[in-house]
Amino acid sequence: MKRTRILFIIGVLALFLSGCVVYSFYPLYTEKDLFENDILLGDWFEDDDQDVFFDEGDDEWKFEHSFIGNKEDSIRDKKSYLLTLTSKENELEKESMFKVHIIQLAGQYFLDFYIEDYGGEDEISLATLHLVPVHTFAKLTIYDDRLEIKWFDPGWLENLIKENKIRIHHENNGDYILLTAKPGELQKFVTKYVNSEEAYKDGLEVVLHRK
Repeated sequence: MKRTRILFIIGVLALFLSGCVVYSFYPLYTEKDLFENDILLGDWFEDDDQDVFFDEGDDEWKFEHSFIGNKEDSIRDKKSYLLTLTSKENELEKESMFKVHIIQLAGQYFLDFYIEDYGGEDEISLATLHLVPVHTFAKLTIYDDRLEIKWFDPGWLENLIKENKIRIHHENNGDYILLTAKPGELQKFVTKYVNSEEAYKDGLEVVLHRK
């Protein structure tokens, strides 16, 4: 694998593995929590400007329903999404793919992200051997043709654990906290802090506009 491709793989993960989100070994959902929907379906883009318009340099988020079985069967699973995240840097297009599920907790929507494709080649390298997929989950708020996605702040979670204000299964290697709680325990945690401003204050936030 070329050195530039390895660097790109690591760079793609920076969005979710930069210390700005809370990582989980298990998903936030169970099969019974999923429901058919078209909430995310379509093409979206990130734009932080006041005057919103699509520019070729903006990151693009494309949500499609996953296929059930072979793609040739054309049967879509309306309970899940395949997210293709495309960005351009120095005229080089970079693409990665995530499996995304949406559930409702305490009257709010939440998204569960799990990386499917780092954007690299099929070759096994030392870099890819050190990449371990994890789940991240975020609160979703919908405004007409705009989506606001907020991940929990890992620093806030770390303080809760240090101060014994929360008891949740996890591992801490000194650099990152990895939640190891099963979906039921994760959902209780999310529900408890669903309306906490501190929980999301310094976490990753992305605002998407329909293209």
